Amino acid sequence: MASPELQQVLKLIEERPRPLVNPTRQEIRQAMEDRSFPATDAASVAPIEANGVPGEWVTVAESDPNRRVLYFHGGGYVYGSAVTHRRLCEDIAAAGRCAVLNLDYRLAPEHPFPAAVEDAIAGLTFIGENGPDGTGVARSVFVAGDSAGGGLTLATLLAARERGLDQPDAAIAISAWTDLANTGESTTSLADDDPQKSSVPMLENLACQYLAGADAENPLASPLYADLAGLPPLLMQVGGAEMLLSDTTRAAERARSVGVDVVEEVWDEMFHVWHQFAPLLPEGQQAIDRIGEFINRHA
Repeated sequence: MASPELQQVLKLIEERPRPLVNPTRQEIRQAMEDRSFPATDAASVAPIEANGVPGEWVTVAESDPNRRVLYFHGGGYVYGSAVTHRRLCEDIAAAGRCAVLNLDYRLAPEHPFPAAVEDAIAGLTFIGENGPDGTGVARSVFVAGDSAGGGLTLATLLAARERGLDQPDAAIAISAWTDLANTGESTTSLADDDPQKSSVPMLENLACQYLAGADAENPLASPLYADLAGLPPLLMQVGGAEMLLSDTTRAAERARSVGVDVVEEVWDEMFHVWHQFAPLLPEGQQAIDRIGEFINRHA
């Protein structure tokens, strides 16, 4: 049974002001930043360049600077920024007692695939040798992300494997978009019930902007189609009411089938990246607490 706050949050989502008529891409990006939860006074936010890629270290008093998480925001590879996900990074920093590098990777269509993957690898190589206090080898490294950032999390592990780079200690994928061909059963069966008003045409439009003609089944764009053998332990969380449900369940099964240690969590009645509503929604904070437990277990 979901908390009473769920209905209040769903009503809030439903009543959000609608975008302007035919808004520009930049107007949508700005609107997303404007309506995101800000970081609290407990967070320290420090801009950084990670091997040329902009981002920010998000830490709290409990953060261990040598326990580091590289975070990729969601937004379909076209939208989202460090600003939209700053509060979520703060909450993860508190739950996992870690320092979070909130990476502002390049967005499509200005920078299509594989630009996001290249930036992610730059961030991964940076975070192992650099922390919020400056140069220093990490004691433990994690990669995490939501939605497109969840797919990018898995793609980063695959790209690191291809290049002979060290894998992180573990990875976390939240409501991951793992299939840019959008073949999952839930993309149609749950479309009418998705509180975020997502749709297959919307997903196809985002995929088209990111892929720019590349194959939707390229494993670095759609990790569902990859050989996932050899990846580090994964925590995969997804809402039971979201269109991308089967993107997580299918990817988790493929990873598990080749020996990857996968913790798969389907949260009943939850919507896409409900974690971002943790300031209002108990299940959001509970899911973040589970992420903190996972980080603590593998640190």
